[in-house]
Amino acid sequence: MYLTLEHLTKTFPGRTREGEVTAVDDVSLAIAQGEFVTLLGPSGCGKTTTLRLIAGFESPTRGRITLDGRGLDDVPPNRRDMAMVFQSYAIFPHLNVFENIAYGLKIHKLSTSEIRRKIAQVLSLTELTGLEHRAPNQLSGGQQQRVALARALVMEPKVLLFDEPLSNLDAKLREQMRAEIRRIQQTLGITSVYVTHDQAEAMALSDRIVVMHQGHMVQVGTAYEVYRCPANAFVADFIGKANLLPAHVVGVSPGRLDLEVLGRPLSIPPSAGAHRIGEHAMLLARPEAILLERNGDGYPGRVRRTAYLGPIVEYDVDVASMVLSLTQYDPRQVYPVGTEVSVQLVTEALYLLPQT
Repeated sequence: MYLTLEHLTKTFPGRTREGEVTAVDDVSLAIAQGEFVTLLGPSGCGKTTTLRLIAGFESPTRGRITLDGRGLDDVPPNRRDMAMVFQSYAIFPHLNVFENIAYGLKIHKLSTSEIRRKIAQVLSLTELTGLEHRAPNQLSGGQQQRVALARALVMEPKVLLFDEPLSNLDAKLREQMRAEIRRIQQTLGITSVYVTHDQAEAMALSDRIVVMHQGHMVQVGTAYEVYRCPANAFVADFIGKANLLPAHVVGVSPGRLDLEVLGRPLSIPPSAGAHRIGEHAMLLARPEAILLERNGDGYPGRVRRTAYLGPIVEYDVDVASMVLSLTQYDPRQVYPVGTEVSVQLVTEALYLLPQT
């Protein structure tokens, strides 16, 4: 593998200087060349500390980092052949676009002609051509982020690091910029490590997602894997919306699991992990895995909340002493609060969480 983290651990002194706080706890990860990997998790989960360890801004308490066969234990940040794109852009306000992008090249004492050639290429790649002489305060937030990205790319690093670079942008611009970041990363084939707490951002950008919680990696997989087959209830609840239903396993066979859910029998396809008869577990039902009908033979329920969002309608429905959240993709029929309804579970889209 190209970039490898081996048993990476980072502890900090406690606030009272007594004891230690473990920010990153025994993280091991192998990243292939050209792969886009996102570290995803809530605040305080260790994702930013892990990124700073990779960059060399922090030193590990234990463990090691290897890049392209070279150990980075004693290599300072400026010699790691990496570039960071920060949340705050961190572009120089007194320099124009060209000068900001050229800053690192000038430090490396490249010739004027080589600097102009490289900057012309990266301006085209980031769609900044024509803005070379603009000052930062003459740019939009999205353009400033493109300048920060161009400044990192022009150095041709082996690894590109992103520290929540889109969190200062509005929702629509975030969507546009994440598409641009993915386009540029795939065009260049550059190895990238991205930090975010935004699940949609992680799913849209990543080849693989690393879900972190309390300093640990709790699951590594594609967007499909972490969404459809979460490792535990934390991942299920953090990645998208989750209805977690108590389930009792009453039958196990190679082709299906027989359950009792909300007082009724239910058969679903096999899930990951070993399940046994008599086991009590949690069944994951995503909002789109629940169908709503005015009349039917499903679970009887009553609409508690209705949110019309244009192409979809979100509902909260009281069912058997639980509140289920669901999404309907046919908004021609909108059920008001208080409507008596029937709820069906789409068995092919359900997933019994592994025992932990």
